[in-house]
Amino acid sequence: MAGKPQQTYASGADTQAEDLRRRHVSGQEHAAQPGQASIEEKSKQKAFSVLSFLDEYEFIIAPLIFTALAFFTRMWKIGLSPIVTWDEAHFGKFGSHYLKREFYFDVHPPLGKMLVGLSGYLAGYNGSFEFKSGETYPEEVNYTFMRLFNSAFGAVCVPLAYFTAKELNFRRPTVWLVTMMVLFENSYTTISRFILLDSMLLCFTFTTVFCWSKFHRLQRDPFSPEWGLWLMLTGISIGCVCSVKWVGLFCTALVGLYTIEDLWNKFGDLKMPKVELAQHLGFRVFGLIIIPLVVYMFSFWMHFLVLENSGPGDAQMSSLFQANLRGTEVGKDSPLEVAFGSRATLKNMGYGGGLLHSHHQTYPEGSTQQQITCYHHKDANNDWFFYPHRGDVEYQPEEDLRYPGNGQTIRLIHAQTGRNLHSHQVAAPVTKADWEVSCYGNTTVGDTKDHWVIEVVRDAASNDYSKIRTLTTAFRLRHTDLGCYLRAGNVNLPQWGFKQIEVTCVKENKPRDVFTHWNVESHWNDRLPPGDPGSYKSPFLQDFIHLNVAMMTSNNALVPDPDKQDDLASQFWQWPFLHVGLRMCGWDDSIVKYFLLGNPAVYWGSTASLGVFGLLVLWYLVRWQRGYTELKQADIDHIHYSGLYPVVGWFLHYLPFVAMARVTYVHHYYPALYFAILTAGFCTDWATRGLRKQFQWAIFAVLYVTVIALFWLFRAISFGMVGSSSQWKHLKWFSSWRITD
Repeated sequence: MAGKPQQTYASGADTQAEDLRRRHVSGQEHAAQPGQASIEEKSKQKAFSVLSFLDEYEFIIAPLIFTALAFFTRMWKIGLSPIVTWDEAHFGKFGSHYLKREFYFDVHPPLGKMLVGLSGYLAGYNGSFEFKSGETYPEEVNYTFMRLFNSAFGAVCVPLAYFTAKELNFRRPTVWLVTMMVLFENSYTTISRFILLDSMLLCFTFTTVFCWSKFHRLQRDPFSPEWGLWLMLTGISIGCVCSVKWVGLFCTALVGLYTIEDLWNKFGDLKMPKVELAQHLGFRVFGLIIIPLVVYMFSFWMHFLVLENSGPGDAQMSSLFQANLRGTEVGKDSPLEVAFGSRATLKNMGYGGGLLHSHHQTYPEGSTQQQITCYHHKDANNDWFFYPHRGDVEYQPEEDLRYPGNGQTIRLIHAQTGRNLHSHQVAAPVTKADWEVSCYGNTTVGDTKDHWVIEVVRDAASNDYSKIRTLTTAFRLRHTDLGCYLRAGNVNLPQWGFKQIEVTCVKENKPRDVFTHWNVESHWNDRLPPGDPGSYKSPFLQDFIHLNVAMMTSNNALVPDPDKQDDLASQFWQWPFLHVGLRMCGWDDSIVKYFLLGNPAVYWGSTASLGVFGLLVLWYLVRWQRGYTELKQADIDHIHYSGLYPVVGWFLHYLPFVAMARVTYVHHYYPALYFAILTAGFCTDWATRGLRKQFQWAIFAVLYVTVIALFWLFRAISFGMVGSSSQWKHLKWFSSWRITD
């Protein structure tokens, strides 16, 4: 689709200069002395010169002023509260893990948290603080610098909004309005002032939209160096926004829809040579698919490179990956080959899989026998003994070593309770289509339902499957009587099962189902020599896929807990109407309090603009159907790219939260809010384009004053409320705004 032609609009400065030129000298004025200009003429020339200068260099002066105000609003009094505030407890802790180089697990990609770690490094922080919620920062933690580092990302959003609005061909007053709506948005100000990921997510969302708008404006000059530069910068920005949070995928979808439409239009251009069409496709595949993927994967490569020590997130990764971490107990001094009588832990090889686990608690229904689960935390309840089946020669501690291998039948005995891993024709507690797995009997009491057949899938150390090897052997366990396979899918048990992962015996035989694959993670046997299974490296691509699937699984598990009341959570329908805010800390009089709430003018105005845009499009569609053709092609393109795409961006960032079942908070709306602001800018720009300049500036002046005044009115919720919250009861416009007690 061809780019929109540049439109020229008369500026306010031009109008004022023209008025000065046209103003006549009153008859009461004294005539100037010959050869000299009168005092008023000099003042006219001076005023004209200043206005002309401001008008000519507005593109430099305005963004500089807006940027300075952005850094001021995001950074002023940023260190006022000395306590760990809201999710600083999470992301500050993740930054600490990078400084200590300890492997951890989180549901978000690593780029934002690595930047948090970088801020701590630059602040001289050593990673020793635990970042407990509500705890006071010690003197050795320069939390103010770390917050300043994060706030810079939020401040950069303001000039990005300015330049994006210009690229969308908005007139100067509209550009200023869009910039002010971002600059004086209280929620953007507040969220940028803490050690969180949201300022980075917003920053890269803004850069993606800006780079896309620059690239679109260059569509008439394809394959030029500038065109290629902005295409690649768009790809880099997409990779960055997705590497901070997966919400960035919605921004990726917006660029993807634009690209599909653009290529479809080029495909329909029969005058375009096929070679040129192929070049367009190739450039976009490289710039918008390969580059973002490389950036995304590079962030994980850095993640694995930095986190070389064992840490709290080890259990989410494969046993082979853990064995290569420094300080790990996995595989340390473990004998390589498993024998009968060996004590071992079994790791499920599914993405996010845990350790085979049991405890004294029983199922409340079904067999009411001892529970079997999968559990990520390492303790003695994960230990199992390998024993021969009941028809085999009974195991004796002093016997010659016997090694279980592929095709052999074994028993697994829980080390803590002495009961056998067991299955029977009782429906599993959650996955009713599978059989229940339990712990039953003991070393002498039991039956053939305690028997499992080993089926080796692969071995990273050898092609000899006659023995099971620590870490390197992947195997399945088939129940001898039922023919089902031991499986640990990512289904959590209810509270009676401590929310641990359900273990079942699945009836279907799917050899490629990794949730039926197991390996020996840790192994103890005094009669066997220690091995070195950690010498086998885990491939990066395998670890990358494994971690991403584990993140996805854990993210989907973040569902509201009916047994707990989350006062901070909110519903999607509340966000566009500013129905709720969020208390970011305790509400005691002694605490500096922050309330996450938006600017009412920005929220309500941007939300209303979404409906206005829909009515505007409907109006012109009806008129087009009736034969009116008042819109030129340039007008249609302007509506299409400067109006429709921001609306599509809003829907892409908002609707997923309508559908998803996970717990949601007000800050999940912030990327969508930016697209609503751009829509508000378009609607205002379109509605005022035909008015006289005086009326236009009067309307924009009212909008500017309203946005700034409401930001100033609610400034305390962003800059910190000191003392009793009752001082701000005048800000509690609705009962759902819990600004006061």
